[in-house]
Amino acid sequence: MNRTPFYQLHVDHGAKFVDFAGWEMPIMYRSIHEEHKHVRNSAGLFDVSHMGRIKFTGRQTRRFLERVLTRRISDMPELSCRYSLICNERGGVRDDVIVYRFADYWLLVVNASNREKILAHLKASVGDLAVKIEDQTTSTGMVALQGPKVMEVVGTMSREVPSLKRYHFCIKNLLIMKLIISRTGYTGEDGIEIIMPGNMAAMAMKLWLREGPGDQEAVLQPAGLGARDSLRLEAGMPLYGHELSEDIDPISAGLAFAVSLDKDQMPAGAGSEGEPFIGQEALKKIAAAGPVRRLVGLRLDGKRTPRQGMKVLQGDQTVGEVTSGCLSPTLGYPIAMAYVDSQAHPDGILLGEQKTPAQETPLPFYKRPQ
Repeated sequence: MNRTPFYQLHVDHGAKFVDFAGWEMPIMYRSIHEEHKHVRNSAGLFDVSHMGRIKFTGRQTRRFLERVLTRRISDMPELSCRYSLICNERGGVRDDVIVYRFADYWLLVVNASNREKILAHLKASVGDLAVKIEDQTTSTGMVALQGPKVMEVVGTMSREVPSLKRYHFCIKNLLIMKLIISRTGYTGEDGIEIIMPGNMAAMAMKLWLREGPGDQEAVLQPAGLGARDSLRLEAGMPLYGHELSEDIDPISAGLAFAVSLDKDQMPAGAGSEGEPFIGQEALKKIAAAGPVRRLVGLRLDGKRTPRQGMKVLQGDQTVGEVTSGCLSPTLGYPIAMAYVDSQAHPDGILLGEQKTPAQETPLPFYKRPQ
């Protein structure tokens, strides 16, 4: 399995590891519940180096990215980033991504489980355009600092970073390395994500985790993938392989904000040369007809945890299926995301042989205090 530049740091902090998309990743250090609560109340550090980082250069890069991304990116200012999707011709989601715009190149952050698939798709889609594609995943490291006290921690080292707007980034020098620091995250909390050279990444993290392993009073503590999943679920954020797949379109997933259905009407010179993005025609039809299913949030009675694949019921009829579920550490009751028929009004989930009452609730389940 692949190991990230922070592997020894995880060992030093007592991590329990799992195989995630071919990477040996920390699932937790103490407990998922403790790490989840610490992020909600203080600050957590996640190793997300397994995420793919793909660099694009060349004079036709902007045109190429407009072709493969669902969201318009030609109007992005330098040093900004944007959530988008990559779709197949049927409108299904190949991956959801974050695109970064630099002065002279672009960067895509993609899901670990989709990196090789997306690289192959990008290389097949570039055609005769003047674009160079470089996979920087294994030569870089990436971490996410998330939680209400992150800016307090970061502010001791930088005055610029706490003033960043959401979905903007800066480039900072630390010792002899350059850090790309963005005001982004996947937990529903405030925070940043940092991309850095892999050969110096562990040194950089020792500066952040100054208190050392086992310090329960530390403001910033490491957290594993288990807490990252329960945090994003409370925040109503979709996860590829659960709420997103090649058979699920972004309109049904509630991600219409990340789909620009008018790209083929953009004037020449605006970046796309009036070309549709891959999957645009299929998504136009879905948007016009209305999706046949919708993504909903469900709150359950009791304490039993709903799991992916469980049936969602209206009365005694199956009207959908759970995509993600957990016993919410923040809210104290079970929650789930599920796809249901567009006109359905779900009232339960089949847990084993028994129907457990459930109430549809707006997403996200949790919003951080402003």
